[in-house]
Amino acid sequence: MILAAQREGNRQLAQALRPHGITPAQAEVLRLLADRQPLTLSGLGELLVCESGTNPSRLVDRLVSADLVRRVPGEQDRRQVELSLTPAGARLARKVAGVEDELHRLLESAGSARELATVAAFLRTLVDGQPAGDAVARRKKSSEQR
Repeated sequence: MILAAQREGNRQLAQALRPHGITPAQAEVLRLLADRQPLTLSGLGELLVCESGTNPSRLVDRLVSADLVRRVPGEQDRRQVELSLTPAGARLARKVAGVEDELHRLLESAGSARELATVAAFLRTLVDGQPAGDAVARRKKSSEQR
């Protein structure tokens, strides 16, 4: 059931993003940068759930080629490249946020707040200590520190 729910959610997200010409993984990068830019490639990789534990360079390369993300040499260390959104990337990130909001409304309509809280707690326990769960924990921690 967990796999079926994950696949259905990903299918619905991919379908909603298709008119914008991006994949769910690309959308995740745009949203992370919209919330936390600039990020280094390694910093982005630590926060990604879609490709947790992997190097997101090819994913970023596609977004740079599409003029949605730019690479800028770091001010402190020019070897360290910082990623940020282009104006087109920022506009698309706002559209992605709307797609995510609609998907969240759909999820919320599927059950009561109490049921959803129980499922969310179970899923957190299930992924705790795993690469994707660690990425979610890092996101939460960095959001709380902001």
